[in-house]
Amino acid sequence: MKRTELKNIPEYFDRYINLVDNIDLFEAFEKSFKDLLVLDFDLIEKIGHKTYLPNKWTINEIFQHIADVERLLISGTLQFVRGDENFIISFDENSIAKNSKANARPLSQILDELKSIRLSTIELFKTFDENDFQKSGINWKHRISAEAMGFNIVGHQIHHINFIKENYYTIL
Repeated sequence: MKRTELKNIPEYFDRYINLVDNIDLFEAFEKSFKDLLVLDFDLIEKIGHKTYLPNKWTINEIFQHIADVERLLISGTLQFVRGDENFIISFDENSIAKNSKANARPLSQILDELKSIRLSTIELFKTFDENDFQKSGINWKHRISAEAMGFNIVGHQIHHINFIKENYYTIL
């Protein structure tokens, strides 16, 4: 199913889902993986731990956030698909980022971790059938299907990479 064929895109998550091209979910996953491979790593490395404003996340923290959130969303999606439709995905992203220790790690390691998570996400979604894709649960305050969650994961990455390009690439 293509993104525009999704039924019931929850408000709030539409900001991420609508960033994804109008393609099949597995094409979107593959494209999102390739997008990680073509990042301007040299420029990102030069930026280092600088931030575009005081007290904002570093690029390391942003990529760790993408990885951490994907893990949390996948855990919840698995719960929905396996029958716990009342499971609620809930977390404090700022607390998780603060405790991530991302700035003590090389960015290359964080990106390798994110790529591994994405490949694992793709493999999990390959196990879902049409019925599984329609199963749903609560992400934060909104009911969302497993299929929409896949597009949400991809869109979340797009959102943050766009944010990095717009706010961090210009600070050198």
